[in-house]
Amino acid sequence: MAQKPNGLVIVNTGDGKGKTTAALGMLMRARGQDLHVCMIQFVKAETGNWGEFKSAEALGIEWHKMGDGFTWTSKDMDETIARARHGWQIAQEKIASGEYDLIVLDEFTYTMHFEWLITQKVIAWLKANKPPELHLVITGRSAPEALIDYADLVTEMVKIKHPFDAGIKGQRGIEF
Repeated sequence: MAQKPNGLVIVNTGDGKGKTTAALGMLMRARGQDLHVCMIQFVKAETGNWGEFKSAEALGIEWHKMGDGFTWTSKDMDETIARARHGWQIAQEKIASGEYDLIVLDEFTYTMHFEWLITQKVIAWLKANKPPELHLVITGRSAPEALIDYADLVTEMVKIKHPFDAGIKGQRGIEF
């Protein structure tokens, strides 16, 4: 008899590159095992046509782009915050539905770090509503300590060297 999955809360954080990329690896692996998966992005612009989105679309992976671009370049923070909160509402619906095996909340740590959402309220909601078998992956820099404590698995990506520091722009297929 197959063991029933024990849904993990996984956090990929830190200043290094690879947080979303690692989450995408789990998303692809789960999809390859015929699991029902979903990606919700909180910062990247909904108009973006990134390589990972194109691949996911070809594989039939459900994907929601909720952001309006990088927060530090936002021209309308009220709109940015409203989009993030709307993204959380969609995430809550998807999580509570019980229809998914794995959900990725990409760049979700920013919503708590910038206090657009209250970390304790997010965690309390997850404790009360996340199905026990659902794997939940949360990415982004500056993960709040309470989220780290709540998670089952936390990986910190540490930047040692990055081509951007040498003036090399993002490369197609590597950064986007």
